[in-house]
Amino acid sequence: MRKPQSLRAQLLSRLTLPLLVVVILDASVSYFVALHYADQAYDSWLLDSAKSLAQQVKAQKDKVTFELPPIAVEVFRWDAMDKTFFKVESEAAGFIAGDKGLPSPMLATMANNEPFFSDGEIQGQTVRIVSVLTAPTADDTDDVLISVAETLKKRRSMMNEILLAVVLPQLLLVLITGFHIWTGINRGLGPLNDLAKLIAQRSARDLNPISDAGVPLEVRSLTHTINALLDRLGANLKTQQRFIENAAHQLRTPLAGLKVQAERALLADNLETMKPALAHIKNSADRVAHLSTQLLVLARSESVSHSVQVFESIDLVGSARSCCMDWVPKALERNIELGFDAPTAAVRVVGDEALLRELLSNLLDNANCYGNPGGHISVKIEPSLEPRLIVEDDGPGIQANEADRIFERFYRIPGSRGEGCGLGLAIVKEIADLHAAQINVSSGPRGRGTRIEIVFGSCL
Repeated sequence: MRKPQSLRAQLLSRLTLPLLVVVILDASVSYFVALHYADQAYDSWLLDSAKSLAQQVKAQKDKVTFELPPIAVEVFRWDAMDKTFFKVESEAAGFIAGDKGLPSPMLATMANNEPFFSDGEIQGQTVRIVSVLTAPTADDTDDVLISVAETLKKRRSMMNEILLAVVLPQLLLVLITGFHIWTGINRGLGPLNDLAKLIAQRSARDLNPISDAGVPLEVRSLTHTINALLDRLGANLKTQQRFIENAAHQLRTPLAGLKVQAERALLADNLETMKPALAHIKNSADRVAHLSTQLLVLARSESVSHSVQVFESIDLVGSARSCCMDWVPKALERNIELGFDAPTAAVRVVGDEALLRELLSNLLDNANCYGNPGGHISVKIEPSLEPRLIVEDDGPGIQANEADRIFERFYRIPGSRGEGCGLGLAIVKEIADLHAAQINVSSGPRGRGTRIEIVFGSCL
């Protein structure tokens, strides 16, 4: 399981890390720019030193000489931090003066007598070298190469100073900015913390909307979402409470009958006088069993509607035929003819087969209970882009003003015969909605009875 991340830490990292990257890049660019100009300055000094030595190269009787008093050499070499080296040489005379170990460039690399800068080593130290050519003789027969080198202590010291001068203020800026970012994030998350405390202090039964007075716009969308959820929870709780009250009321009647008839049976002296009471007990037990079954089906359909729906392709014809076969004995008890009309080919829909069988079973139960003895019930399946399941009976029918109310839980049309509990059509509506199917209620054949049509969304 992935560990939850702190919103504060995410905001802090996303705001501070880019700032650190910018500071590092800025310090790097500043360092290399300063290094470039420092090299230019010190390289210019080296070049001036080499040119000053070149002025001491003379030609006497076609012979190259280099005349520099020892005191002048000491002055030339003197430096508080770095060591200075030089070498004077020519192609004809070879080494003339200076430090023989100082590396020299090839004369072929000295194009157009331009100064040549390079890096090298002498006495185990890294040095910066500049080399220049001079021609002391009138016929330019012997070019003299003068090289001047210097160690890199001053350059490195300057770079360290520049780096500190650039980086330290930048780091201070990062710390100050980070502090303000931290305090800003804490203040920004304050309304969320206040909202969490407010919700934590609430009673489990307090479903009143959360006040959004003084709440920032970004948090207000969260409070609106929570308030909408509280509204839905309140509506669901009211529905469940009403359902429980109605269920308890419906169960109370047959249970009271069971108690009365049981007391009556206990007072009976013989089996003959006990039989009527036992018949009433059986009738009441059947009503309780039927009601509990309906309640369980309704609860199952609700649990499916609130969970992830994993429907599958089912054959509506095969499922409906099997359900009708189960209802044939009950229809024969009332001398009702049960007909089934469907195509031979399968008509496939997406859904839950057990719930769809329960839907048809409740339609058949209603038709069987309220239909006329010796009447007719017809179950049809019409294949099309939107398959239809139709149940028709020739009973008393349903008035137009009752067509919407018959799907309410525990509602029964006033004056209805039978001992129904008012849940059958509510279950039909619940299952139809779960399958995104439409319910149409109209009169039966020739304006008699009831026709209930279930229209499914699509055919596979």
